[in-house]
Amino acid sequence: MPEVKFEIDEKGKGAFFFEENGKRTGEMIISISGEILIVYHTEVLPELEGTGAAKKLLEAMVEYARVHKLKIIPRCPYTLAMFKKDPKKYEDVWYGKKL
Repeated sequence: MPEVKFEIDEKGKGAFFFEENGKRTGEMIISISGEILIVYHTEVLPELEGTGAAKKLLEAMVEYARVHKLKIIPRCPYTLAMFKKDPKKYEDVWYGKKL
């Protein structure tokens, strides 16, 4: 599986993504404003479904948030489901979540 890349523009909109041969094969769309990182959408190509690709994007995003001391608002259904599945794992970065 390719390495997760990250890009963000000057307005704070960006993505964590996989790319093969110049084509995005998976991405997690985010925005950052102040100390808040909002996750809007996660998608991988059908051939990557079930391979752990989406989880790899999630892990890269959470690591980025931890390193940069950001709190995450998981508006993306996949991200929210993963946060709810293991809330203790994400409690340090989950905005507004109290256990």
